[in-house]
Amino acid sequence: MPKISVIVPIYGVEKYLRECLDSILNQTLFYMEIILIDDGSKDDCPKIIDEYAKKDNRIIVIHKENGGYGSAMNVGLNQATGEYIGIVEPDDYIDQKMYEDLYKIAKEYNSDIVKSCFYDNLQAKEEQRILKTKWDNYKIPQMYSDTAHCQL
Repeated sequence: MPKISVIVPIYGVEKYLRECLDSILNQTLFYMEIILIDDGSKDDCPKIIDEYAKKDNRIIVIHKENGGYGSAMNVGLNQATGEYIGIVEPDDYIDQKMYEDLYKIAKEYNSDIVKSCFYDNLQAKEEQRILKTKWDNYKIPQMYSDTAHCQL
């Protein structure tokens, strides 16, 4: 059984999709399944995810008629067999150790839910910078003792 099932709901993001998928496939935590839900994309997303699935047997591809984000997520959740479930938006990318770190934290604190930090990608004509939020010693709020998370 995979440690993590990563669900990626996909619609009309061919411009960003390869970077997203590469960041998931390059995770230091190898034992995961990657569920790619094509929600009826009209661009090259279906072709791209089929191409990736041929290269890595951890990838499960599901093509469906467009039903929206919730519908795509439900299909992914029904397919998932991992101990934990992760979601990556198809126009985002993740740190190479993200799922390894989150899995370790979840196990250490016996957590049902672990929330990760993220990057703010601020791109405007005047500035281009990426800011990463910081971990705050893996603090667990008193009221949510089953949840380890990032303090923003």
